Amino acid sequence: MQYGIPEIDVATLDAWRAAGRPVRLVDVRTAPEVAQGIIPGAEPLPLHLLPLRHRELEGTEPLVLYCRSGARSAQAVSWLMGQGRREVYNLSGGILAWTRTGRALELPTRVAAV
Repeated sequence: MQYGIPEIDVATLDAWRAAGRPVRLVDVRTAPEVAQGIIPGAEPLPLHLLPLRHRELEGTEPLVLYCRSGARSAQAVSWLMGQGRREVYNLSGGILAWTRTGRALELPTRVAAV
């Protein structure tokens, strides 16, 4: 946890997924960034649309949000916590941390409309 923002690292995310823990992975980068590749299984929801579409993230499964480096997704986690959401985490280091460990990206099946 950094600055009161719950965080997980890439290894923890992998462990949760490997153990079958239901996790919803959300990419808060812009559409052009998302078009370059996403973490497998992620769904795009640009940060600027979060206040308008946050209800789409309702549910009981933990949310893991990421961006390029972890800064924008930390803002998103903080905002969602302020809305009463629990079990929401920032992926420490963002997609850069993911790719630094040699993990693959995939092309998105859809890019959120702006």
